[in-house]
Amino acid sequence: MIEKNNSMENTTQEIDWSRIESYIRREVPNLSEEKLNSKAFSNGYSNLTYLIEIGDWQAVLRRPPFGPIPPKAHDMEREYRILEKMHPVFPLAPKPLSFCGNPDIMERHFYIMEKKNGVVLDHDLPEVYERTERTGQLVSEAFVDTLVKLHDIDLKETGLETIGRPEGYLERQVYGWIKRYQNAKTDEIPNVEHIEKWLMENIPTSPPPTIVHNDFKLNNMMYCSTDPGKVVGVFDWEMCTIGDPLTDLGSAVAYWTAEGESYSGLPSVTSQPGFYSRKELLENYAVKSGRDLSNFDYYLTFAFYKIAVILQQIYYRWKIGKANDARFETLIIGVRSLIENASRSQRKEFLK
Repeated sequence: MIEKNNSMENTTQEIDWSRIESYIRREVPNLSEEKLNSKAFSNGYSNLTYLIEIGDWQAVLRRPPFGPIPPKAHDMEREYRILEKMHPVFPLAPKPLSFCGNPDIMERHFYIMEKKNGVVLDHDLPEVYERTERTGQLVSEAFVDTLVKLHDIDLKETGLETIGRPEGYLERQVYGWIKRYQNAKTDEIPNVEHIEKWLMENIPTSPPPTIVHNDFKLNNMMYCSTDPGKVVGVFDWEMCTIGDPLTDLGSAVAYWTAEGESYSGLPSVTSQPGFYSRKELLENYAVKSGRDLSNFDYYLTFAFYKIAVILQQIYYRWKIGKANDARFETLIIGVRSLIENASRSQRKEFLK
């Protein structure tokens, strides 16, 4: 079976699932004789994820997007190796099952991991949850608890200190993302240069390093389908490293949208009644982690800027004709809104 994908790029792309099935049968013993079935999960703007089934056996396959990608981006092998280290000490990270870099199997490297069972919260609450304020509170509390647990992992005892370079981490992040924006710039957007200058000139001293997920947000998590206060999975570990934990918190708060906000391309269920406000999210994290958040306006400014750059890079690919997904055309609106949020945060006005 060959699956064609026309949603992301100009050229027709193909996955030969019969080759994937043969590979899986070599890797996993005692599988059913039934044919492999595959189903694409709702794709975001990055890596592609598929549910794969052979009889009662289920797993998840992750691969880079189709079409040209930047060097060193979408490194599935690195994500696989991180999961090998993370899963034993943080079981919410899926158990990795197999990595394949053979281009004869698929034109891009990929890996297979265990399938977690639950619900992902994106734009709305799932039907299995009661639509009450209590549900929002439970989801919010579990979200903070999970981030605190991740940042509390003992790096030396687990051997995870080898996956990153904490010294100078925040500075590298700031300068790296500014360079990415300049390389993908299309439109003149007010305040960008001022924000970039401010970010470079005001880098704070980081707290002691921790595991940093680097894309910690609600729809990268899975909750129990019968208990909105229980997290059963955390996904998308490609950018995980060792660094400043407040960068994770900054991203989490930036993605945690509130009711009545201007369009940013980042809609979230958190705008519904009952969910923590951004301030409540911060206060809860501060109490449970014990970390000083006095410089948090800096981290939030950087988070908004970084997310704007991510959207700008995708919009740039659409603008120059390297991607034709219809969703990408309006991303520049989100970029402008996020830059405005970064400007407000830089002025200490966003969290008032």
